[in-house]
Amino acid sequence: MQVLGPIIRLQIQRSPLKTGEKQHKKYDPSPILALERLQMGPDGAIAVVDGRDMLDVHHRSHPSSKNDDGLHAISVGFTGHYRAMQARYGEHMVVGCAGENIIVEHAGQMTLDDVAGGFVVLSPDGKERLRLGRVDIAHPCKPFSGFAHRHEIVEPEVLKATLKFLDEGTRGFRVTPETEAEVRVGDLLAVIS
Repeated sequence: MQVLGPIIRLQIQRSPLKTGEKQHKKYDPSPILALERLQMGPDGAIAVVDGRDMLDVHHRSHPSSKNDDGLHAISVGFTGHYRAMQARYGEHMVVGCAGENIIVEHAGQMTLDDVAGGFVVLSPDGKERLRLGRVDIAHPCKPFSGFAHRHEIVEPEVLKATLKFLDEGTRGFRVTPETEAEVRVGDLLAVIS
């Protein structure tokens, strides 16, 4: 097991980030809510806001759930990936705008081969909190690629290059928690080798 870095941001998507009609969808990160802690389990992430449970849109019980198959419960991203997106597309690609639930301070870029064994969330003192398995790439969508270009119309080959750049894990990874646990900003994320 190798510690990749501390969790610097936890967040949920209160509602879908893609809005509009099918052929004209736009990506809008405004429904993202950052928190200090999240309850995570195989069905997804739950935040406690003003004493009430608030489900992430990928939680299986959310009315607009994007996780019908149970394979998209949680997503993980890295600050190194955001630095690469900012260098290519601009400062509007702020940390968290892709909607991952867990964002880790890690300078390098991770590939699916690097993380295929899964992740472990550790408390700051190294005690295991949660295992995250079944790792898959969070493939980019056209609306997110449009957001990268500030919703400006670009040539098809530019959009294709953007989709390719954002793929292979740059936009993050989808994972499924094996149990339930509370995860906190300041916890550590390790990769299982």
